[in-house]
Amino acid sequence: MSTTPPVLAAELAQAWADIQRYHPELPDLAAPESLIGESSSACGHELSFERLLHEAVHGIAAARGVRDTSRAGRYHNRRFLAIAEELGLDHPEEPHPSSGFSLVTLNPEAKRRYRPTIERLQRALKAHTAATAADTARSFRGPAARHGSSGGGVRVKAVCDCGRNVRVVPSVLAQAPIVCGGCGKPFRIPEVVGAAAS
Repeated sequence: MSTTPPVLAAELAQAWADIQRYHPELPDLAAPESLIGESSSACGHELSFERLLHEAVHGIAAARGVRDTSRAGRYHNRRFLAIAEELGLDHPEEPHPSSGFSLVTLNPEAKRRYRPTIERLQRALKAHTAATAADTARSFRGPAARHGSSGGGVRVKAVCDCGRNVRVVPSVLAQAPIVCGGCGKPFRIPEVVGAAAS
């Protein structure tokens, strides 16, 4: 695999840090590489600075203990909207019937504020796309790639040695370690012990 994903992950982490400069209550991004290849119709299909700012809204909501979504995270409510506005995101007047106020866009002030960050991230995303395009021409990625989804499918529980766990798509965890903020060790998918092994 090329070295582009770690470079892109580093650029994502830097862009997140740029957002934190204006919004210090935003928690650290534990695993920037988890956003690479991740897709969510409620949060935007493509990875971009706008999508990263959308994820930062969720991060601030979590830090404040605000429940900003419902319907398994698909419907973005008015509490999400209020924080989105604080971060420089505009929204349509009416909520979408299934995703609420998830379809937010950068307002002109946010575009000016984050212009260097946006340009840096766009260059990294272009390099990542160019590096992976040659690979996709020769590699089979399964039905998800043919139908335009993230290919993630089912999330499984990954655990760390201190007992914390996260739900993650196995292919995302395979790209690079996701490190626990509590103990500093990588999350792993536990081995399944066969039931007939008695």
